[in-house]
Amino acid sequence: MTIHLPQGPYEPRTTPLDLTPDGTGLASRTVFSAAHVVADPYADISPDDPAAVDWDATLAFRRHLWSHGLGVAEAMDTAQRGMGLDWAGAAELIRRSGAEAKAVGGRIACGVGTDQLTGPATLADVRAAYEEQLAVVEESGAQAILMASRALAAVARGPEDYLETYAHLLRQAAEPVVLHWLGPMFDPALEGYWGSAGLDAATDTFLKVVAEHPDKVDGIKMSLLDAEREIDVRRRLPSGVRCYTGDDFNYPELIAGDDRGFSHALLGIFDPLGPLAAHAVRVLDTGDVAGFRALLDPTVELSRHLFQAPTRFYKTGVVFLAWLSGHQDHFTMVGGLQSARSLPHLAKAYELADRLGLFPDPELAEARMRGLLAVHGGAR
Repeated sequence: MTIHLPQGPYEPRTTPLDLTPDGTGLASRTVFSAAHVVADPYADISPDDPAAVDWDATLAFRRHLWSHGLGVAEAMDTAQRGMGLDWAGAAELIRRSGAEAKAVGGRIACGVGTDQLTGPATLADVRAAYEEQLAVVEESGAQAILMASRALAAVARGPEDYLETYAHLLRQAAEPVVLHWLGPMFDPALEGYWGSAGLDAATDTFLKVVAEHPDKVDGIKMSLLDAEREIDVRRRLPSGVRCYTGDDFNYPELIAGDDRGFSHALLGIFDPLGPLAAHAVRVLDTGDVAGFRALLDPTVELSRHLFQAPTRFYKTGVVFLAWLSGHQDHFTMVGGLQSARSLPHLAKAYELADRLGLFPDPELAEARMRGLLAVHGGAR
């Protein structure tokens, strides 16, 4: 039955893709989905209050990702770190998800940052904040992802402050970590990270951190939406250090790779694309690059739509699709972030996802889309 979307009439699909978990792992690539959190819609709080999380639904979504053979990248940007989820909430999320990962045998890596610092800070404060979070992650049994720090970006005087800070942290890490470079399109406060306004100089500093501590770096994640730069960095990494793509615009080609290497993946778009992404990587495991690209290339239009500027609000579309997919009973976000995207934007996301066959129950997705249109746009 036709649904009248802001962009025009649309005939929804009636059958989804068959993406039933088969219980097997992924062989040729290490793939993490950065996972969202599910808010408690009945919590009587304001957007400025600490987040109220529906822990049962949040952990159920992680079990969904693990069931498809994906790793979970926990307490990252997709989980609204610094955009609704404070450090206290993130620490609880890390502890709970770490315990759940142990219970089901799922792979997990968690974000280590400095977001408990809410005012002016010194370099010593930044190091101490990182150390506190690193201890929580390691105690949970998860791998650590050293995230970019707003506080470090604000206080660092140049590249040397970054080199010294990261060297200090890497010496303390119990196991090899993932270094994450998050670009300013995701967080404007990270402009000039690594101590340089120019990306070439910043890249050199980033790679110097890795080169000086290759035994403490499992891999790097680049979230700059710049495929050429990622490929250049990938080719300059020390042997044994992985590149995890964080490029939600160009991930199929980066994961497929070329005759000089490939990227693994740690992506926010693999929250809504998880089952399809896992299926595509299993096809790649057989050596069928064309089959892999045939599955993932059509998803790029949806990803580019969700991550369009202002990119940091992609989380709204991610949670919206989780609601339409039946992974949660409501479209409410911590910090009230469900209001960050327009009704036409969300309607287009619905159409693109439905065309891909992403919704396990297309009728449920259609009914929820109709309900949203009726409440926020008036029925047509």
